[in-house]
Amino acid sequence: MEVINYIPEQLKGNDAYMNILNRVSVRRFDDKPVTSEHLSAILHAAMSAPSAVNKQPWEFIVVDDHELLTQLSEALPYAKMTASAPAAIIVCGNRERFLSGVDDVLWEQDLSAASENILLAAHAIGLGGVWTCIYPHAERISPVKRILNIPEELIPFNLIPIGYPEKEHAPIDKWHPDRVHRNRF
Repeated sequence: MEVINYIPEQLKGNDAYMNILNRVSVRRFDDKPVTSEHLSAILHAAMSAPSAVNKQPWEFIVVDDHELLTQLSEALPYAKMTASAPAAIIVCGNRERFLSGVDDVLWEQDLSAASENILLAAHAIGLGGVWTCIYPHAERISPVKRILNIPEELIPFNLIPIGYPEKEHAPIDKWHPDRVHRNRF
């Protein structure tokens, strides 16, 4: 299904643009495994994200062990669907590659860009996923670090369950022209 009510003529049929408009959050997965090739393609897209001063402060943990997925789902209040996902990607920030001073928070933007690329790449392949929050909640960071044996210099940012959608989802049209302002508010 496609959201087609404001697409400029030159973008109609453009695969990249349509992938952005048609991506949905998927929380229910069938039991078909995700291939290593697909996970590699998704991670390649993640690492193609822009980053401040090209620091690339990200690290990725791919989890496809059912027991670990279950433990993560039990530890994270909004990631219960992880127990039924065939895989998950935990996006982490590596403090050793953070900028300093006032720019020390830009890693969050870098990891957000990488996370969006994960979701878009998964959708392009025919998979689905959903962004679940870990950072900045200490009560979420701590169990994830313990379960996955994450070293001190890494901060788990989010967890993205990945899998084949149990059913097709219609995209939601989120276009609100009243939220667009020109030159001044």
